[in-house]
Amino acid sequence: MTQRIRRRFSGLQWAWFAVATAAGLPIGLLWWLLAPGGLNLITRDPALGTGSNPEVWLPRDLTLAGLFVFAGCLLAVFITDNARQSRQEDLVLALAGGLAGAVLAWQVGTFAAQFWGAPADTSVNASVAFSLRSLPVLLLWPAATAVGTFAISLLTLLKKGPEGTAGPVAGDAAPGA
Repeated sequence: MTQRIRRRFSGLQWAWFAVATAAGLPIGLLWWLLAPGGLNLITRDPALGTGSNPEVWLPRDLTLAGLFVFAGCLLAVFITDNARQSRQEDLVLALAGGLAGAVLAWQVGTFAAQFWGAPADTSVNASVAFSLRSLPVLLLWPAATAVGTFAISLLTLLKKGPEGTAGPVAGDAAPGA
């Protein structure tokens, strides 16, 4: 007779998903506020203020990419908190929340541009309107979370040693050698 083991997700684990998803709201607004073609608070250059200038399109996507990498690294720091035992379910839910937050940020940014921005004539090119030209940018948030979690976990493991206590690490002499 085989027994099935069911794991229940605790409320804290679902909080990783909810917080990462909800963080998409302010990130989307920040994207519109900071990016060229949006409110353009970074450069404040009038030439970069409208999407009709093709030189705006790449910096607009890169602004969102930078916000996603920052959010992913920050989420990785919180997931790998040393005060509690990290589990794989936390990481999976945080990655899913990061992806959902990225999609939400993209939609909030484009909605903010439609709501508060000037109307754009998209008959020449759809990228004239405040939009995201490179959809793979949406994967940067979960990717930064995964890489950050790996790096922090690896550094923590190297610091503690192979037995989980402060012991010799790579490059140290073995005891009794």
